[in-house]
Amino acid sequence: MENQIVDTVTLGGSVADLDFSLIALFLRADLVVKSVIIVLLLASVWCWAIIFQKWFSMRRLNSRSNEFEKVFWSGNSLDDLFDRISQQPRDPMSAIFAAAMREWRRSPGGQGTGGAAVGLAARIDRVMQITMAREMDRTERYMTFLATTGVTAPFIGLFGTVWGIMNSFQSIALSKNTSLAVVAPGIAEALFATALGLLAAIPAVIAYNKLSRDLDRYAGRLESFSGEFGAILSRELDTGE
Repeated sequence: MENQIVDTVTLGGSVADLDFSLIALFLRADLVVKSVIIVLLLASVWCWAIIFQKWFSMRRLNSRSNEFEKVFWSGNSLDDLFDRISQQPRDPMSAIFAAAMREWRRSPGGQGTGGAAVGLAARIDRVMQITMAREMDRTERYMTFLATTGVTAPFIGLFGTVWGIMNSFQSIALSKNTSLAVVAPGIAEALFATALGLLAAIPAVIAYNKLSRDLDRYAGRLESFSGEFGAILSRELDTGE
């Protein structure tokens, strides 16, 4: 009985002496679990970098688009506005405007009659759609990484968890001891991988949904501007006939 008490006290002391800090868990893990942890940490850091970059980018795009729309609807000459921004548009909306005006100026006098006017209007609309698609593709860059991380990170963490539990069972089999001192380190390493997978996935999913909604809203804003500007140019074509 006394020996059992001594063994229990010794076992409790050995478990208490184990270091379960995050660094210690990483150092005790085997190569596979360490690789999983490193991949998840890098993915998490990269996701946060993308999140902050996209957040500041969307604020800047909306601000510049507001400035452009204010000038566009001020009643000043569109030709003067085009001359100022045609070389280096600052945002997708001004790029769409510049592309449409460039196509407009390529036609004789910026006008046409009959079928020529219809063809010019179709070309301008096509140019604006192509420019919008190109600008939105540039704006949506790296969004795929957020979506991929949100989907795959939990499974990568689960792989690390399964591998860590397998190591724990192997330790039990080799030592023929089911005490916490043998089981606890491997289980802790396994759960650490799962936690990192969730840590990478949850912000990525939330940010992806939020940024996707903001990008869709901005794309709708560009679509509305393209339609309004196309209507203005169509009226100019009708007047010139």
